[in-house]
Amino acid sequence: MRHPDLNASIKTARHRFFDGVGEPRGLVSDTILASWRRCLEQGLVADAKPHVELIERHALNELQEHHETLRRLCRPELEMLYASASQAGSIVVLTAPDGFILDALGSTDFLDKAARVSLRPGAPWSEASTGTNAIGTALVERRAVEVRGGEHYYAPHRVLSCSASPIFDPQGQVVGVLDLSGEASVHHLHALGMVQLAVEQIEHRLFESHFAGADIVRIQPDPALLGTAREGMLVFEAHRLVAANRHALRLLGVDWDELGKRRYDELFASALPRPGRIAGMRCQTGEMVHARRDAPRQPHAAARQPLTTRIKPVRSPAAVFSADLDAAIDRNVRLLDADIPLLLQGETGTGKEIVARELHRRSARAAAPFIAVNCAALPESLIESELFGYLPGAFTGARRDGAPGLLRQADGGTLFLDELGDMPLAMQSRLLRVLQEREVTPLGGRRAQAIDIAVIAATHRQLDELVEHGEFRADLYYRVAQSTLQLPALREHAEPATVIRQLWLALGAAQVPMRLDAMLVEHLATLPWPGNLRQLVGLLRSLMALGHVGATLTLDDLPAPLKTQPPVPRPSSMPIAASLHTLERRAIDDALASSQGNVAAAARKLGVSRSTIYRRLNEDRPASCSQPANGRH
Repeated sequence: MRHPDLNASIKTARHRFFDGVGEPRGLVSDTILASWRRCLEQGLVADAKPHVELIERHALNELQEHHETLRRLCRPELEMLYASASQAGSIVVLTAPDGFILDALGSTDFLDKAARVSLRPGAPWSEASTGTNAIGTALVERRAVEVRGGEHYYAPHRVLSCSASPIFDPQGQVVGVLDLSGEASVHHLHALGMVQLAVEQIEHRLFESHFAGADIVRIQPDPALLGTAREGMLVFEAHRLVAANRHALRLLGVDWDELGKRRYDELFASALPRPGRIAGMRCQTGEMVHARRDAPRQPHAAARQPLTTRIKPVRSPAAVFSADLDAAIDRNVRLLDADIPLLLQGETGTGKEIVARELHRRSARAAAPFIAVNCAALPESLIESELFGYLPGAFTGARRDGAPGLLRQADGGTLFLDELGDMPLAMQSRLLRVLQEREVTPLGGRRAQAIDIAVIAATHRQLDELVEHGEFRADLYYRVAQSTLQLPALREHAEPATVIRQLWLALGAAQVPMRLDAMLVEHLATLPWPGNLRQLVGLLRSLMALGHVGATLTLDDLPAPLKTQPPVPRPSSMPIAASLHTLERRAIDDALASSQGNVAAAARKLGVSRSTIYRRLNEDRPASCSQPANGRH
């Protein structure tokens, strides 16, 4: 809960400032006070309801498309913060450089509340539009800002507690803002630190992609941090500093304004190390740093490309597969290559998209596009245009040159239909036709265009139950579920401690370095993890952000709710193969019993073929027994 003294001081500050009683110095930070003054000078009325105009959907689509590389670049950090936000009843927000919201992810309950104060895609959150708020004030101040409850200028926004940081490119230009927002009534202790760490990772990756193959000089007082997001990064051209990140500027005591002006010998009293080497260097400030110089592979000018055209792919740390899952992926790759659609099922956070991307990577279509479609996120009114595309002038607000649509973008590659169970019924029939005919007719067009795609669908819902209740088309279900792969929940894993250690290493713990105490790992292995891998990755990244170099993290470093959370029963200790066989046979027996022995009906319920059921039944019979002659079709 919020500290009562903090609420009282903000209330007193508002009374003094807005009622003209006196200066509220010492009651709110100088940052908040300066922002209030700017808003007052612009004529914003604090007690009024802010007039927020959302941009139209087609304009939002264009804005998101324009900043698509930024959105993809930020995706790992958005997913990490999303795991924390969804569990804490908060949302994570990514905005464009002008404060317009591009994406908002997190707690469903809080998303509804946030939408009521226009904290949703397409809304402007610059200070001039929405008063004092973390996003807009961070843009003005050009640094991380936290705005809590009544510190917001407009009274309706006092329900929010927000932490935001601008994202800078290597030339010091703001390319976006990352924000974590939640209930003002809840104490968000580490929100600002988590956002700042996420932005460090984003800016580090942005620098790498912006200067891929260039002569980058990396500096850090601690050599163990070279190669991490906490290293300083510099690029010199003709002995002048042309690009740097925030860590480097802080170490050298210079600002963005001095890019292009400062010479190398004005910054360092030592010679550069040879390419590919690490050496000690003395700054002109007198501070000693360790420096590593990359060996350039191509000219700087060719390497440096705008953020809107270049991105360096990032492998998710959650792509740590068990031996069983790895073998299952290999089996299903063969099915995909044989043009057999696959349905991935599993709870939220079990890594369905990660598995889908791995299936694509191992398939014969690996060099072709992988197009992911979140069927739950597409507005119902725009699903047709987003999926099928449209011709120029097909509808009001359509782009002048039309749009190919996601299905045609996947031509030759893999189409991933995520959250398929949430697709509206009206669209399911059109999608079914596309999957059957393998051709698409764009809106406003008459001629169908052939497409060649492999299809992977995913859902956390039970599609067979939705079919029984008339909420999902049976024919589409049978089309996409010709093969199924059930992803286990984290709590069902036979060795969760091994998964935790693998993820910790995959997140870069060895580079920091930082260790997890054995008792901490064992405690984490007993927790229920309702958010599965997504939640676990979020926690591990938070622990890494709050720890220090060389630390061994213990139970004391966990958030209070996780320290006292009761354990869940672990799965049976029988061999994995025997466990899977037993569960499979039990599922077949249950399906046959509920279908009164009708093998065809049981196969439909399980999403497998009749021959699969016969084969499994025969595996448990004596060799002399043959396939049952009375199996009804």
